[in-house]
Amino acid sequence: MRIATMLAQQIDGFIKFVQENYENKHKSYIENPDKLYQVRLLIEEFKFQLNAAELCRINRFSWNERYTNLLVDDVKKGLDVIEEYVHRNYDDLFILTGRLHTLRSLCSSFQFQFEKSRDC
Repeated sequence: MRIATMLAQQIDGFIKFVQENYENKHKSYIENPDKLYQVRLLIEEFKFQLNAAELCRINRFSWNERYTNLLVDDVKKGLDVIEEYVHRNYDDLFILTGRLHTLRSLCSSFQFQFEKSRDC
């Protein structure tokens, strides 16, 4: 339950980070804002904001394992695409790798916890 809430908070932080860097183009480290805009579109396409809100909502008071796993799988699919795009455009989007690594780590630890509870 706590890992799902932490994942939702990190997703919100990632979305805000991308939006702030795109809106403040002149203060950003990214030279080509079109590539950051593409990441923003991918975030919208994979509904990261909706998934983060749902993760917070369903895990606020009780643990809903099945629905949480579905949402985390959706986040993983989006992360795969965004990580591939960032990897191909690493020179311009290097600043996103730390946030992506944090999200991937939370997703993988969540998956490990799910497999562990299923084996018991």
